[in-house]
Amino acid sequence: MSKVLIANRGEIAVRIARACADYGVKSVAVYADADIDALHTRAADQAFGLEGDKPADTYLNASKLLAIAKRCGADAVHPGYGFLSESAAFAQAVIDAGLTWIGPKPDTIAQLGDKVQARKIALKVGAPLVAGTSEPVKGASEVLDFAQQHGLPIIIKAAFGGGGRGMKIAWRMDEVEELYHSAVREAVTAFGRGECFVEQFLDKPRHIEAQVLADTHGQVVVLGTRDCSLQRRNQKLVEEAPAPFITEEQRARIHSAAQAICAEAGYVSAGTVEFLLSGHGQGSGTISFLEVNTRLQVEHTVTEESTGLDLVIEQLRVADGLPLSISATPAARSHSIEFRINAEDVGRGFLPTPGPVLKFAPPSGPGVRLDAGVETGSVIPGSFDSMMAKLIVTGATREQALARARRALAEFQIEGVASVLPFHRAVIDHPDFIGADGFKVHTRWIESDFAEPLAAAVRAQPLPDTSLVRTAIEVNGHRVQLGLPAGLLAGLAGAAGVAAGIGAAALAPAAAEAVDANAVTSPIAGNLHAWKVADGDQVQEGDVIAVMEAMKMEMQVAAHKSGRITLAAEASSAQALGAVLARIA
Repeated sequence: MSKVLIANRGEIAVRIARACADYGVKSVAVYADADIDALHTRAADQAFGLEGDKPADTYLNASKLLAIAKRCGADAVHPGYGFLSESAAFAQAVIDAGLTWIGPKPDTIAQLGDKVQARKIALKVGAPLVAGTSEPVKGASEVLDFAQQHGLPIIIKAAFGGGGRGMKIAWRMDEVEELYHSAVREAVTAFGRGECFVEQFLDKPRHIEAQVLADTHGQVVVLGTRDCSLQRRNQKLVEEAPAPFITEEQRARIHSAAQAICAEAGYVSAGTVEFLLSGHGQGSGTISFLEVNTRLQVEHTVTEESTGLDLVIEQLRVADGLPLSISATPAARSHSIEFRINAEDVGRGFLPTPGPVLKFAPPSGPGVRLDAGVETGSVIPGSFDSMMAKLIVTGATREQALARARRALAEFQIEGVASVLPFHRAVIDHPDFIGADGFKVHTRWIESDFAEPLAAAVRAQPLPDTSLVRTAIEVNGHRVQLGLPAGLLAGLAGAAGVAAGIGAAALAPAAAEAVDANAVTSPIAGNLHAWKVADGDQVQEGDVIAVMEAMKMEMQVAAHKSGRITLAAEASSAQALGAVLARIA
């Protein structure tokens, strides 16, 4: 390889660009309109526009990505995580275009990315498993039948995705049907396919995973375990390696199952085998295979810090046909904890808060690493996920890592958008997480056990217009396409208007309509996916009246009072934070 196209954005694109530089190859970034000045576009050696703002038009558009690879002379593609990273079709298209795919073989992605087929492989090699459907379900009725046969809770999961997208846990029979439809919608939005399967869900389980590396010479090495139990809406917030508070017998069982599954699948490159572990502390607990993520993961950093390996460079080595730099599970040299720094308001139920970052002042010092995709002046768009950065803190022991984390989180300052920093500062002092009386954190701990009140953030700054206005200009006799930020043009027009004697007030937008006690306002800046009621319906306080989507996650809007509803916004329309969606009188 000599030049790698990075088919992604944000902090992972920056991370891959840095690894390419370390490895001695050039890197190429791509960007949606809103990302034209994003950090990853400057971290790479070159950057090319994808001409659009929605995921389907940009980072999920395989034809655009391959066209740019051809245009810039790239000979390899790294997909990062999310977007097309687990698309067997995209991996095959990259290979068919004569490029090197930095990841597992397409047939392996298809086999393990299909969660039903992955279960069959796990069964074949004797990995632990709970009951589940043998094939994707055909509709909500099949989900209801499974729940009645096996009991609740159940988990509905996208068959061709990962990262918590398209994953819903049903605790009551009356919510099964709607959660199934919600999982399908999220799966289609995030992965382009809506098939889902169902399995039993272990109550209050821990989420333990094993990092695997495999080369083209037949080596399959498990690097160690991670605990990723601190989650909200099935999205991880805190991860650490090695997984604490598990027995050596449990660790060995997880290592063995992960290695056997990947060996059976003929795995190549980096991947993660995930498990659920019931119970807490040093108890034996039930272990159940969850899924295989056929890609690099967000939390790969804690494994890097605890083992001293660079996983992205290992991926590049494997793609170049070289053997792994190790041949056996390395001993953990330290303990590392990663904190995802998301643009979310913890005081408002972790609502995404896209907008401009007015101040981004990260910590530093011994044991502190920051993988960031933003800086002061960046804009967090509402079209993509909410992660701004990852803070990784490492110590010789877990206790030292926690002490350094307290210091680092206290130093971290972010202004302009809300962030999850208040949650992280609270959780590192929580007895359940510290584990002096046993590690009591589980995958629903935030929703069910974390009772510490956290204040809502100061309302985030409004999301600026990040669209581009495109035109053509002539430079030295050659036609060149030029894209200018709409906000810049508006500013220039405003300045010209003032210079021409037009009052600034005449150029300002009309004031927003006043919000009254009857108004149902948008809790996020995002897309009004669908109304669950019709105009003029009688609703009761607490009824779900609409579904919104932001940063690839769905959330429900409930009626704040009882009465007759008048709709004020159309389905599938973009809404600003605080916009009036409807009124209930």
